Formats: sequence, structure tokens, C-alpha cells
Amino acid sequence: MKFMKTAASVAIIASMGASAAFAGGHAETKLRIQTHYAPETVSGKLAAQYIADVESMSGGAIDIEMFYSSSVVKSVETFDAAATGILDCDMTGGGYQTGKNPAFQFVGDIMGGYATPYQQLSWLYYGGGLEDAQALYNKYDMQLVGWWVYGQESLASSKPLDGPAALKDFKFRSPPGMETKIFEKLGAKPIVMDFTEIFTALETGIIDGADASGLANNVGLGLYDLVKHANFPGFHSMPSDHLACNKAVWDAMPEAHRTIMSVAMEALALRTALTFEKANAAAAAKLRADGVTLWQWSEEDLQAFRDAAQATWPEFATTPEAKALVASHLDYLTELGLVSK
Repeated sequence: MKFMKTAASVAIIASMGASAAFAGGHAETKLRIQTHYAPETVSGKLAAQYIADVESMSGGAIDIEMFYSSSVVKSVETFDAAATGILDCDMTGGGYQTGKNPAFQFVGDIMGGYATPYQQLSWLYYGGGLEDAQALYNKYDMQLVGWWVYGQESLASSKPLDGPAALKDFKFRSPPGMETKIFEKLGAKPIVMDFTEIFTALETGIIDGADASGLANNVGLGLYDLVKHANFPGFHSMPSDHLACNKAVWDAMPEAHRTIMSVAMEALALRTALTFEKANAAAAAKLRADGVTLWQWSEEDLQAFRDAAQATWPEFATTPEAKALVASHLDYLTELGLVSK
């Protein structure tokens, strides 16, 4: 197994193991968690706050060692590293695991579904989503603890993005998978390329725009130094980062510790949504002042994208778990009025 070929330091980390034992009548849980975020990023700082909350609420009985920037294994390998005991928990996102089961698309980046982080989180916590998703995670010996969703991503473009018609022949950097199919339905020409190639491709005109991240993050990346159009608020992609733990480790933890970690995830979810809402608003104000045009789509235009996205979902719902999740989302989206009658 490729994880066992990781650097010797990983083996040392693994040998430490997670524990839930009683010492002097006091339960203690030790966990090793990896995130793909760097500690200096906004999300990295939010993850650090989560750890501080958990350790404080447990009176120090829960001890978490966090590995930032995917320093133990690659981001895409974090899930399996936790499932096999190299780590205890994965704090990346389900979208990295679509190759394992396409159902992870519908817990990682639903695309064309919910309009706000709060709607997406409400499906998880109050729309039956956690139970539906848990069946998927448990199949791979993992426990989904919760989500933290930073909000809609925005496109960067050298051309106006005033509605679906603007997407015709729009050449843009896209991640692989379902997104390419959705945008092709709307006449765009998505080009799958590595994240590091975006800047050169924009400068040379190979692409007209790029799907990179949320507005504030795009500003930090310098994309709007190259192009002067964006859509805001975003609509096409709203990734869900997760905390998922090795199920055996999770089940062995005291119930009070599981509760602390779960409730702290709900706090992290709210804190993340609010933090990025403020950051994106500040970025939008700065961009407008700098002469970047921000295009806001009408509700009818947004629904046109949702219709294209939702028509694509069945193409990826090729396993029982994926079909169950799509049905669950569609039921809840119908309640919210986000599915065309």
C-alpha cells in the first residue's frame, strides 16, 4: 500500500497512535489530524481555533496534534491515511475522494445546488444529510464529524460575465470532473489545467478566465491584477470541507469527547461562513474601487445554471450511495425552491 511507503517520519507518527484511555480516572483522547490548509491562511487559522475550542472545552482531556499544508501525506491521500491509521482524522474535503466513489462529489462540491453556506449546512444538519452521508463514510471505515463551508466561489474573467449567454465559447480553467460537463451544457469551453498554470494561461490569452476560489482568495492570488471581470456573489461551486475520523478511533472515544468535537464543528461551520462573508464583501468593495467589474446574475440566470447542473448530477450518480445523496439533495432543494418545477 502506497501509504506505507511514505517517509519514515510518517511511520513514527503512526506508531504514536490515537488513544482514549483512563488515567487516574480522567479520560484522555489523543488525535492526529491533517488539513491541506497552511497555518497562515484564513482557513488554517479557523482550524487552529477549532482545536483550541475542543481542547479548552474538554479541559485538556482531548489533545490534538494538527499537521498543516498536507505535511504527512498528500491532500488526496489524507482520507485513506486516516482510515488506515497513519492519521486519525482527515480535515480536507470529500471532493478529493470522487475516484473512490462518485458519491463523494455530492458531499464535496454539489455544484449548482445551494445558494448560501447556511442552506448547504442546513441540509447536513436538519435535512437528513448527515445520516445519508454517514452511510457513505462508514462504508470506508470513516466517521463524518461535520462540515465547514466557506461560501460560493467566483470566476475571474477577461470578458464580461453578465449572464449564461456570456458563457458561450468562454475558455476557462476548470478542475476535472462534473464541472466541465455542466459548463459544456451552457456552451463554455472548460480547459482542465493545473492550478499553477492559471497565471501564464491568462497572460497569454490561452484562457479567458479561471475557476480558482472565492473572491477574497482570488484577490490574494492576484488574479484581478490580470483580468478585470468577476461574478459576485458566486453561484457555480461551494466546496464543503469536512472533518472525518477513523471510525474505530471515533467509536472508542468517550461519548462526551465525541459530543465536544461535533458541537465544536457546528461552531466552526458558523464561524467560517461569517468570516468569509465579511472577507468577500471587503474584497468586493476593494475590487470595485480598483475598477474591476463585478457581475451579479439575476435569479432567472442563476436558475438556468442550477438546471444545467442538476441535469448533470444523474450522469455522476452511478453508485447506490451517489443516487441516495442526489435524491436527498433534490428533496431538500425542492423544499427550498431551488429546483425548477
